[in-house]
Amino acid sequence: MPVSLDFNELSERERYKLMIGTIIPRPIALVTTVDEHGRINAAPFSFFNCLSADPPILAIGVENNADMSFKDTGHNIRMTEVFTVNIVSFAIAEAMHVCGARYPRGVDELKEAGLTAMPGEKVASPYIAEAPAAFECRRHVTLELGRSRQIVMGEIVYAHYRDGVVDPQRLHVDPAAIDAIARLGGDTCATTRDRFEMLTPKL
Repeated sequence: MPVSLDFNELSERERYKLMIGTIIPRPIALVTTVDEHGRINAAPFSFFNCLSADPPILAIGVENNADMSFKDTGHNIRMTEVFTVNIVSFAIAEAMHVCGARYPRGVDELKEAGLTAMPGEKVASPYIAEAPAAFECRRHVTLELGRSRQIVMGEIVYAHYRDGVVDPQRLHVDPAAIDAIARLGGDTCATTRDRFEMLTPKL
């Protein structure tokens, strides 16, 4: 029997459960930032995607703490105006999960996870050596969605790819080399290893 739901009659938690269980798969951004003292922070976000190529814009959804104070990522982006999105491959999935724990402010999650911070080329925030790809970003605009969440749009200013991921002449990215994972509902994740082709139709 079909189910129809009025989102205005659902709680925030109920809406969240429906959305993350339905809008799948969602790519995971392991976002690295630095605070005003240069301390590194890393946190995963599955409310993430690319929005535009001209200008090159991606977006992450950053939730505030329960008391509406900013979490480290949101705070650091406000203070420095930059961040780096690292794509999460299956090889670093467990390390990404370690970065998602609630550490006190100032703890370097990359060290806790055994990941390597590499200095950014154009921005202060580092990229992760073990990530298959990373995008250095400058904050383009921040949308405040009520009191609980911000959508941070970043303009990509520099990209890093591990050896063998992208053809430097054709700029073809090998999806098998990226080996990205995605979030489904709850604690469930997925790989992108099962693929098929559908050619764009032409009239």
